[in-house]
Amino acid sequence: MTDIKIKITDRDGVLHEIDAPTDMNMNLMEVVRSYELAPEGTIGICGGMAMCASCQCYVLSDTELPEMGDDEEAMLSEAFNVKDNSRLGCQLHITEDMDGLEVELAPEEL
Repeated sequence: MTDIKIKITDRDGVLHEIDAPTDMNMNLMEVVRSYELAPEGTIGICGGMAMCASCQCYVLSDTELPEMGDDEEAMLSEAFNVKDNSRLGCQLHITEDMDGLEVELAPEEL
């Protein structure tokens, strides 16, 4: 089992340094949910289908990430609070290359 270190700043501004498994085919949204870093029902509402942007986050580190797919790009073009470094957590599958990733959860879209 190989874990990587990820830093996640939750919506209250609290920084969490967590271990994320690379051998479970999890994405960042699922990691946030498993560590309960966002209130139940406020992240991953669409189940990770890139259809709601509730898992939007801001990438703060220079970590090499996979290119954004068409579905992710389309969803972010319609989402609120989007920045140049916005990504959907459900589209970022945890790999060893992401060791040291730092993200901040975007505010809830109300």
